[in-house]
Amino acid sequence: MNFSPDRRRDAPEINLIPLIDVLLVILIFLMVTTTYARFSELQINLPQAKGDSAKEMPAQITVNVDDRGSYSVNSTGVAYAGVDSLVRALKTAAGRQPDPVIVISADAQATHQSVIRVMDAARRAGYPRVTFVTQSPTQE
Repeated sequence: MNFSPDRRRDAPEINLIPLIDVLLVILIFLMVTTTYARFSELQINLPQAKGDSAKEMPAQITVNVDDRGSYSVNSTGVAYAGVDSLVRALKTAAGRQPDPVIVISADAQATHQSVIRVMDAARRAGYPRVTFVTQSPTQE
């Protein structure tokens, strides 16, 4: 039984109005956020500066720590008898230099505690600038 013989199916329609709205919003966003550089139109006169000569390199104190926990300050061995012995060695190596850089060169197998002792000695000696020596891994 066919109750509606004359009725045809409507073809599906795609509503384009929301799509147009989204595209207009994207277009407006791109127009607002795009910067237009016009380097050829700008006339720039750069300032000139006369600076002092380069400062001297800061004094460096090299502290070596080997895998057994032995210390040397500027290639002079230090018998470790507590952090105070390292403080004395750092102050002796610094001499009259006001703010030397402490360069810690520790073996890869050195204990963490050995390096912390050097950092603590630098802090107690009043030398806050501490750096570490590393090397890039070799490619095999």
